[in-house]
Amino acid sequence: MEEYKKFVQRVGLAGITNILISLSGLIFIPIITKNFSSMDYGVWVQVNTTIALIPNIVNLGLPYTMVRFLSHEEDKNKIKESFYSMMLVTFVSGMIITAIMIIFANPIASSILGGNVNIAYVLAIISFLASINLMLLSFFRTFQQMKKYSLFLLLQTYIGVIIGSYFALSGSDLLTVVLAYSLGYVFVFIAMLIVIIWEIGIPKAKFKTLKEELNFAIPTIPNNISSWVVDSSDKYMIGIILSGSAVAYYSPSYALGSILLMFLSPFALLLPAILPKYYELGNHKEVNTFLRYSLKYFLVLAVPAAFGLSLLSKQLLLILTTPEIASNGYLVTPFICLGAIFMGMYGIINNIIILEKKTKILGSLWIIVSLLNIVFNIIVIPFAGIIGASFITLVCYGLAFLITGFYSNKYSKLPLPFDYSSIFKITLSSIIMSAFIIFANPEGKLNILAIIAIATAIYLIVLFAIKGIQLKEIRFFRSMLS
Repeated sequence: MEEYKKFVQRVGLAGITNILISLSGLIFIPIITKNFSSMDYGVWVQVNTTIALIPNIVNLGLPYTMVRFLSHEEDKNKIKESFYSMMLVTFVSGMIITAIMIIFANPIASSILGGNVNIAYVLAIISFLASINLMLLSFFRTFQQMKKYSLFLLLQTYIGVIIGSYFALSGSDLLTVVLAYSLGYVFVFIAMLIVIIWEIGIPKAKFKTLKEELNFAIPTIPNNISSWVVDSSDKYMIGIILSGSAVAYYSPSYALGSILLMFLSPFALLLPAILPKYYELGNHKEVNTFLRYSLKYFLVLAVPAAFGLSLLSKQLLLILTTPEIASNGYLVTPFICLGAIFMGMYGIINNIIILEKKTKILGSLWIIVSLLNIVFNIIVIPFAGIIGASFITLVCYGLAFLITGFYSNKYSKLPLPFDYSSIFKITLSSIIMSAFIIFANPEGKLNILAIIAIATAIYLIVLFAIKGIQLKEIRFFRSMLS
């Protein structure tokens, strides 16, 4: 019971953190779209897309490896030696990638950054800091220090957003805004390093376990890079095949649909740190309980949100961006919402394969899916534009989910954690809620907020009425939070 209590409390904290992180993106979208041209906004999107990519290469799969190998370790000397060994490898890898980005700054700038070489230089430095910071954040995730993890992640995000917003609203150019955005990474890097050294002591790397850790980590690199390809490379391809303005039309709608993944984030953060302990002890029942409840409550939140965001996409984009962007991009959101649900289910059931240490399956899966994504986008984007790109994203996420489910069922004694009765009731409640949204067809900020509140109430009332959620579950979670 105590372990469940800690899990629920940490899920709640991580959930609030990820909601705030997602909101930061929504806060910044109207600021930058309404103060810069569509082309400049397209460059800003490519900056963030690249920052999301580089750590997947630099970190060599070590952040998750840290969680898998050290989450149950209590010997401080072993923790220190292993952690600093991984950090040193990441630092060297990061310096190499940063040097390459600086050397090739001109072609990078001309292909995705509107020719701005100075932004390319700054991007190289931010990408290095993002890679190192991800490793430092993984330390707090590994040892389930969620308050520190959440605090540093929020600071990294909001320092950059607040300072960047100030310069954007002051009429500064895009380079200044990107520089301001980097300050969050610099401040949090220094703060996290001080805290970690205070906790485990000065750096001491002996590389005793590094070979085993890298053997586990390296096969996950294709997984990480390939999942980025499916998630973000379409923005590069849209920019190259169509235009920077097309990226500006696509990205806000994509961001709106991707908000659903904030419901996955707390489970994705915590399950890998909690499940290995039970799995190694042979307590499969506990593992399945964590997975089943995680999947159910992800869907309880994500499915109605997907219906609502899809139906209100154009109205929300008119508030967040410009009429030009809203009218050109709103149909992207429904495809991304459905894709995000598939990705969320994948993000929970893939723990089964990881517990079996069959990470090569996930690596091979994402290589295949990413190659399909690239090929399909090259074929589809010239004819179907940004709508075609969003459909390809949905197809690829759906494939990743189905294949992972197949191999999880094949290689593990753990049953797949699907409660089909609950899934049906969640979907039915969401459809009834959607009928109200369609009938109301709200316009304007206050009307939209009111309709969202009423629709949420309708969804919850119907879900309780058909016993999609039962009172005993509410009492259970209330006791967990007290």
